[in-house]
Amino acid sequence: MIRPPRRRVGALVAALVGAAACGGAPVYEGVGVVEEIDREALQVVLAHDDIEGLMPAMTMNFDVAHRAMLDPLEPGQQVRFKLRRSGRAYVVVEIRAEGSAVATGRGSRGRTRALAEGRAPDFTLVDHNGEAFSLSTLRGRVVVLDFIYTECPGPCPALTGLHVDVQRALPRTLRDATHFVSVTIDPERDTPDVLRRYAVARGIDLATWSLLTGEPETIASILRDYAVGSLPQPDGTVDHQILTYLIDPEGGVAGHYWGSSQSVAEWVEAIAAVASREDT
Repeated sequence: MIRPPRRRVGALVAALVGAAACGGAPVYEGVGVVEEIDREALQVVLAHDDIEGLMPAMTMNFDVAHRAMLDPLEPGQQVRFKLRRSGRAYVVVEIRAEGSAVATGRGSRGRTRALAEGRAPDFTLVDHNGEAFSLSTLRGRVVVLDFIYTECPGPCPALTGLHVDVQRALPRTLRDATHFVSVTIDPERDTPDVLRRYAVARGIDLATWSLLTGEPETIASILRDYAVGSLPQPDGTVDHQILTYLIDPEGGVAGHYWGSSQSVAEWVEAIAAVASREDT
């Protein structure tokens, strides 16, 4: 079964890493709160304030330069950190814990009240057929919700491909009881027609999958509601989190998962487990 990253309490010490591997890339400094830690993937999720010269306040997952940097960290800690860009990713090259969220009064800022209470915020967008679509219309089904854009050079097609494999692997009764939802993070380019072509090219069965777009302001609000960080780049690409939510038939968040490293079997097991709770 898919599980969230494991959590471990560590001492509050600084972890410094040389930046030679990052070349002469500029260094950006930030302050935030640790949301999640994935030691196996060498990533940390930070709900951070504005990072001057780089990005506004948001929740974002970052690579870290070395595993040892994660050892002292635990969710809820306030941290100061430094970033360098390496390839297409921003890498944490230094991070220092300064206290706990309880001590500083800075709680889990990356999560809205609904998410903190385990509820999936509702929204209404336009689907790949150009018709209005609300998340709440899927009550009674298990929902797999992700965030992609069609011009994405790699991570989004990989995530879509994984979910297509999951869709095909579900037993018929479970497949009929599960709906996949993909929200674009690039609504200005991803029109309903573009989303439909993307779906056809990727082998998506649109009988149980909706691809959604809408006004940029509405999309931005949904990304904030679901704590999905995104940052447009000058070359037209969008740096963003690869984040998927598993939503139960009553609209509760059953889990959220970073990246696309989960196996098809793990996803089928997780969906089956959520669906079986509804039957008991």
